[in-house]
Amino acid sequence: LIQRIIPHRYPFLLIDKVRDIVLNDSCVGIKCITFNEPQFQGHFPGMPIFPGVMIIEAMAQTSGILVGLSMDLVDKNAKVFFMGVKAVRGGGRVWKFEGRAMVEGELACEATFMAMFDVPKA
Repeated sequence: LIQRIIPHRYPFLLIDKVRDIVLNDSCVGIKCITFNEPQFQGHFPGMPIFPGVMIIEAMAQTSGILVGLSMDLVDKNAKVFFMGVKAVRGGGRVWKFEGRAMVEGELACEATFMAMFDVPKA
């Protein structure tokens, strides 16, 4: 379902599944991270830390799934354009989000961001 809503693909698809979906409100994205992730070779050797920018991207992708489901965009080839990490405005095609990334119940990252959704005309 994820790939039927957002255009991201390996190696940049950063969510494996979504759950707890409340249309127009919230959902939870899940990313299963293993020690074999390629970014751990350089971030940081001997002390692997998943890059913060990738955590924010995973939250943005999760938000894209929420909007795709809320706006019935499954199989509509919609494109999602990341617009900012901090924003004050939302509405129409522009959505504003708050995200939190948890690792084993502990807060690892939080962000407020916006995205614009462009759906091709049929």
